[in-house]
Amino acid sequence: MTTYSTLLFTIDAGIAQITLNRVESANSMNMEMGRELLAVAQHCAQDESIRAVILTGAGQFFSAGGDLKAFAGFGDAISERLQELTNYLHAAVSIFIRMPAPLIVAVNGAAVGAGFSLAMAGDFVLASDTAKFAMAYTTAGLSPDGGASYFLPRLVGLRRAQELMIGNRKLSAAEALDWGLVTRVCAADQLTDEVNALARQLADAATQAIGTVKKQLLVSFGNSPETQMALEGKAIAHLAACRDGQEGIHAFLHKRRPVFIGK
Repeated sequence: MTTYSTLLFTIDAGIAQITLNRVESANSMNMEMGRELLAVAQHCAQDESIRAVILTGAGQFFSAGGDLKAFAGFGDAISERLQELTNYLHAAVSIFIRMPAPLIVAVNGAAVGAGFSLAMAGDFVLASDTAKFAMAYTTAGLSPDGGASYFLPRLVGLRRAQELMIGNRKLSAAEALDWGLVTRVCAADQLTDEVNALARQLADAATQAIGTVKKQLLVSFGNSPETQMALEGKAIAHLAACRDGQEGIHAFLHKRRPVFIGK
């Protein structure tokens, strides 16, 4: 297993865990974290043994977003270097939202800026009751990245997205749940157990079917009903002939629990 300088990455019993690990900088994103996040995303997408992925932060923060101190250090090359960093981040997000394995984001603390954006890429977002959410980009004279302008209007609607991205409204975990930004809020001392239980449940599920659902949802806002139904028809027909589809059908008929292998 590769050792990373800004992340912790483990795989155990089909479950991968990515932990943002720049505790001294509130898990803020610098160039190296961008590169390493892309590397582990590629690993998660390519390794067929991985059936679920957990993304969380070390210490008291999920992520404070971009490392503004590092940005200042780019000097006159800031435009080119920041474009490079966002290229890594955006490639990682693109892989996470398209890979077959579901992504569970465990928001253990404040999620700010790109940390907020990254959290929204999850298929399931479980937040500690102590978590906080804020975009905060325009307070530094910047605009959002990490897919925020894609995810937030779809999750909360245009007016609330404007309030978050332009007005920089801060949300508690309870407010994030009410707004539809997170799946579930957990007591801080129970977050890890609840995330692990969900990961185990998803790792035992039909990974191909989950990956198909992820792809269908991604394109649903841009397709006509007929186009979407055509995709659905092809997908269910294909899956029904695959090993997991056959297993699911026969398990139902024989009143037993299915055993999916994810291929």
